[in-house]
Amino acid sequence: MAQFDLPAECEAAEPPEARGLSRDHVRLLISDVAHEAIHHTRFDDLPRWLQPGDLLVVNTSGTLSAALPAANESGERCELHLSTAVPGGFWAVELREWSPLASRPSRRGRPGLKLHLPDGASAMLLAPWPLDGRLEGPSRLWLAAVDAPKPLHEYLAKYGEPIRYTYVPEPWPLSMYQTIFAEEPGSAEMPSAGRPFSAGLVTRLVARGVQIAPLLLHTGVSSLETDEPPYDEFFRVPHDTARRVNAARHDGHRIVAVGTTVVRALATVTDPGGTVHPGEGWTSLLVGPDTPRLPVDSLITGLHEPRATHHSLLERLFHEAARRSPSARGNAGAQLARAYAVARDHGYLWHEFGDAHLVLS
Repeated sequence: MAQFDLPAECEAAEPPEARGLSRDHVRLLISDVAHEAIHHTRFDDLPRWLQPGDLLVVNTSGTLSAALPAANESGERCELHLSTAVPGGFWAVELREWSPLASRPSRRGRPGLKLHLPDGASAMLLAPWPLDGRLEGPSRLWLAAVDAPKPLHEYLAKYGEPIRYTYVPEPWPLSMYQTIFAEEPGSAEMPSAGRPFSAGLVTRLVARGVQIAPLLLHTGVSSLETDEPPYDEFFRVPHDTARRVNAARHDGHRIVAVGTTVVRALATVTDPGGTVHPGEGWTSLLVGPDTPRLPVDSLITGLHEPRATHHSLLERLFHEAARRSPSARGNAGAQLARAYAVARDHGYLWHEFGDAHLVLS
């Protein structure tokens, strides 16, 4: 995983709209891996960098207001983050210490702990999630039973707020955490690679002949603070999307994933020969240097935190993108490090409200 210092001035503390920008006016760093080049532009310039027939694959998961105010059995104020809906009506949740700026991770959870939520609702922590054989001991996530007076999505819409971390000091409405592709609510945190897209930009891409295909992956809580690998997440790759990915690859067009969530979902249903299949279920796949076949060769993503597991995926993708250029194959890792150094030196912004990075094969 990448090791570097992230200056505070490189952290996006508010949406671009609050900085006087439209969604598609954030900056776009382009890593042209095959040509060993870096370019600087604006996100609404994206159509110029794609070709007719290229296929964008997007995540249609919508963001939930997944942060709930809570109190423990002693009446002490805390916060509960709902991460992932688990079969059987349970949830994977994260207990957080309350703070006036933004909540912090808590290791005070235990089996049987009851949390009081607004309007008489409650949550009971049952066991660490995932369970490694020990019920006792610290755990970031917990399997919980949530008892609410109305359907949980309605309840969250009324009493919850979007999850935010300390680099975002002020709360923002849920609309700021939705992408234009969002159709099915279920993500604890925004699939943020899709945020810079606007309706006008999508129209221009389609007019250029760029295809767009949907899939679904509901994101859980991120690993920003303690650098864990991603947890199991629910995904769905429709039959038509799998067919279009295979057809575009067969015809020599690029498959451009909009976000690491898209890479994870597609890689889960890619067979050893490189064929993508439709599928639905839970994925625990961690895409990295040892992943044998990637179903994509280009990626639109944000800029990821030091030591985040996303860098393993980026490293694998840089090597995949470099395969078309013999001179680039041996230094794909150096190109990734250079891209991040350039981003810091040029003041690009990190996190969900920040700038974008196009890794282009």
